Amino acid sequence: MQVGLVVGTATATVKHRSMVGAKLLVVQFYGFDGKTIDGDPVIAVDTLGAGRGERVLLSSDGRSTRALLKDETTPVRWSVLGIEDNS
Repeated sequence: MQVGLVVGTATATVKHRSMVGAKLLVVQFYGFDGKTIDGDPVIAVDTLGAGRGERVLLSSDGRSTRALLKDETTPVRWSVLGIEDNS
């Protein structure tokens, strides 16, 4: 699992059936210090409703992603597992 910052959304005219209805986010990972942006952005499937500027917890675990999307053949690698609470 990694923590990242939502920097935008992505759209696709054609999606795998497992992704229909799910929002695609562009997420930039944080480095080990939790403050510095590190590496290239990734596309993540979001079923929780995260938005631009929010810190999210991401997983690349295939088993949990397949369970989340209810599809054993999903091509999704990254999925949002949580949104940081700022209150």
